[in-house]
Amino acid sequence: MYSQTILIKNPSGLHARPATRLVILTKKYKSTIEIVHDNVVVDPKSILSLLSGELRPGTRVEVRAEGEDEELAVKEICEYIDALEE
Repeated sequence: MYSQTILIKNPSGLHARPATRLVILTKKYKSTIEIVHDNVVVDPKSILSLLSGELRPGTRVEVRAEGEDEELAVKEICEYIDALEE
């Protein structure tokens, strides 16, 4: 398992448009991926899970993955979240 912690800086949090793009990004990986905050586990391959996960601005999340491409998956997801703008 590989994991990394990141802060959601986007002033709107992870709303519909970036969540949809995140689903597309994560579906290319074979690893099992989770985004965790405050004991809430979110499946980033599911738009419903992402939108109901309360991923708001200022939330510190742990992105973790397990599988053959786990390190690449976590790094690219964290880069995507970090680069989000309004």
